[in-house]
Amino acid sequence: MRLTQRLLLGALLIVGFLAAMIIVVVDRQIGARLTDDARTFLSREARLVGDLWVREPADPDALADRTGEALDRRVTLVATDGTVVGDSEFDDDSLRALQNHRERPEIAAAISGGTGMSRRPSPSTGEEELYVAVAVPSLGVARVSLPTRSIDAVVSSARSRILTASLLALGGALIIAFFFSRSVSRPIEELRDVAQALADGNLARRPTLAAPGEVGELAVALRRLAEQLSARLRALEADETLLLQLSESLNEGVIAVDTRQQVVRINETARRLLGVRAPLPFPVDILPRDVVLRDAMLAAFAGETTDDAELVIAGRTLNVTARPLDEGGAVLALFDLTRVRRLEAVRRDFVANVSHELRTPLTIVGGFAETLSEGDVPADVMQQFAGRILGNTRRMQRIVDDLLDLSRIESGGWVPNPADLELRGIAAEVISAARDAATAKGLTLSLALAPDASLVYADATAVRQVLGNLVDNAVRHTASGEVTLFSRSHPRGVEVGVRDTGVGIAPEHLPRIFERFYRVDPGRSREQGGTGLGLSIVKHLVEAHGGRVRAESVVGEGSTIFALFPARAG
Repeated sequence: MRLTQRLLLGALLIVGFLAAMIIVVVDRQIGARLTDDARTFLSREARLVGDLWVREPADPDALADRTGEALDRRVTLVATDGTVVGDSEFDDDSLRALQNHRERPEIAAAISGGTGMSRRPSPSTGEEELYVAVAVPSLGVARVSLPTRSIDAVVSSARSRILTASLLALGGALIIAFFFSRSVSRPIEELRDVAQALADGNLARRPTLAAPGEVGELAVALRRLAEQLSARLRALEADETLLLQLSESLNEGVIAVDTRQQVVRINETARRLLGVRAPLPFPVDILPRDVVLRDAMLAAFAGETTDDAELVIAGRTLNVTARPLDEGGAVLALFDLTRVRRLEAVRRDFVANVSHELRTPLTIVGGFAETLSEGDVPADVMQQFAGRILGNTRRMQRIVDDLLDLSRIESGGWVPNPADLELRGIAAEVISAARDAATAKGLTLSLALAPDASLVYADATAVRQVLGNLVDNAVRHTASGEVTLFSRSHPRGVEVGVRDTGVGIAPEHLPRIFERFYRVDPGRSREQGGTGLGLSIVKHLVEAHGGRVRAESVVGEGSTIFALFPARAG
């Protein structure tokens, strides 16, 4: 359907609907207004009849006949008990045959409230009438009625005139709508042709229309749209740049190769992993000549997918995934596994270290036990062997206990329960526990807690273990001099530590002393009973509180280990 036809049909529907609504509304309004006016007039006439009845109560039927003829209305006089005592349309014989009117709606309302009104068919005449009744004191009710056909005739006449006017208005509206639709459809058709040309790629086409109103605004907008298409194309290029930047932000290397085996996309991560700096596009021959990488790329060109292939380029372990593209070519994804493989190596070293640490005491225990089982061993030698077995058994027990503690802390199985602790009491317990070992070596144990660092917010068990391991480690590695447990204030909380006067630690060893089983002098440490796990446990306990550990040392002058416990948050 053309635009002109749609506009004409729309105008017809709108005008027709409005005409119908006007007819309905006016019909109802006129009917209601005429009814209200009639009720008002009938009420006044009923009061007049009532006043005459009060003055002439002797013959109510004659009064009804006389007033009904004068008013050109049906007048009815009803006694208080509902008996009709006068009616302008009935003679004496018919009057006595009328039913009792006490239950009629208008009569009942007048008796109870003074005035009553109803619209209904008359039981006496069968014609619909409008009744208005008023109460007459001491006598009854005076009622005046009017046939509704007179009201309906007025409403019907008004309806006919409104319908005629509506039809005339509809005809005029159609004529106006025709010319209006033509004036609207022609410029819209021109705008349609321009829009179709722009859609087909003809960006030089412009609308020639210059008109006021919405159509003119549409023409201006379409002209502006044509002028901005090139700008929109530039915006698409900007979006392409944004997409490129997003790919550059990935931690995974991405390489796209087209059907000519030219690299058309490569992000910065892939360039860094492969060491490629050639500008795009460049041939795949510039990529590293690794067999795994080449095989994965060739398989993708052949339509096959390669998953989780590993290669090593420039000391980095990479995982490569290659997938074919639907329209030819391939896309490769590179993930750096160097850190993962390094962690796996640490785990293997850990297992090897544990095995090595346990093998020595197990060998000693096994050898002495085998000797004792052969019998004929002197008592003093047997006691010596038993002491060696007991010492190495306790050493293995300490290693196992430390490993369990370390595993529980690292796995999250242990969570600190911090509280405000008084350092002096805990430090005194730790010093007392290490005093025998220090006295045997001629060492002096001292305590130096700063007044403004006497409280620490930490887990009590963790603090005891941290201080105990630090003091025990210092005593074992100090041949003579002094071991001091101290505390001092720190901007982030409280820093506790242990200072010794031992041989010190060389700078190349300092970064690794908190690793598991790392020893500056492995042979000497084992002779002194260390497990190699004490400082690692200290590090994990402190970090579980959100703190950190560090070490300072000068060879020949001693070492100091610091543990920072953060202050309570908030």
